[in-house]
Amino acid sequence: MQSAALAATKSDAPEFPVPANTYAETVVSVTHYTDNLFSFRITRPAAFRFRSGEFVMIGLPNAQKPVFRAYSIASPAWDEEVEFYSIKVPDGPLTQHLQKIQPGDTVLMKQKSTGTLVLDALKPGKRLWLVATGTGFAPWASLLRDPETYEKFDEVVVTNTCRDAADLAYGNHLIASLHADPLIGELTAGRVKYIATTTREPSAHMGRITTLIENGELFRMVGCAPFDPEIDRVMICGSMAMLNDVKALIETHGLEEGSNAKPADFVVERAFVG
Repeated sequence: MQSAALAATKSDAPEFPVPANTYAETVVSVTHYTDNLFSFRITRPAAFRFRSGEFVMIGLPNAQKPVFRAYSIASPAWDEEVEFYSIKVPDGPLTQHLQKIQPGDTVLMKQKSTGTLVLDALKPGKRLWLVATGTGFAPWASLLRDPETYEKFDEVVVTNTCRDAADLAYGNHLIASLHADPLIGELTAGRVKYIATTTREPSAHMGRITTLIENGELFRMVGCAPFDPEIDRVMICGSMAMLNDVKALIETHGLEEGSNAKPADFVVERAFVG
């Protein structure tokens, strides 16, 4: 895991105008975790407001009509910078270029954020489950560092499922750093449980999250009863197949899907595949 060099190499590419309702922000840092995963931070516009867990459209100033994609904001609402966590797609319209950014480069960001993975979309409860696969962990990185999460819930259970152990690096580092966070460190003490599993490479905990829910292993690892609509609230982010499968399993326990307009027991983000 190595950060990109601080000195940015400027290209000779032509400059294009910034689209309407779009910020042009500067890359502050870039961290590559594996050949397929990286995170980066950009400057935050003074006027930019968002709720922890929301996503925003980002792109690069490399075309007359730049390609924009939805990205969950990985930093909490109070952060002075904006963080993103991304997969690298060799031929992806955006990520084939985004994965090459360096500090000092420019990233475009639309001015409006949105999304359903926000605390306002859930009814009051005691235990919050944050269920993710792959880069679907990004919104959890935001919510886990927001004091409001601990004001509304007594306990937070975070699951992160990836193919290989190396793919868990971003989530592992984030969880490990919570206790030292000057704002929420004391709030997290004894209240965050982290279940990281792999599906391909052998590790301490293996299995798809759907399997772990179905056979009850997830609840045994956490040390609690299965989902209870009286106390449990769930957020889900990851691949579309995973979203649908986990949603169906949660509904068998009596939990109802919510939204910003009608808060309920669980929410999923369908705006993109994490």
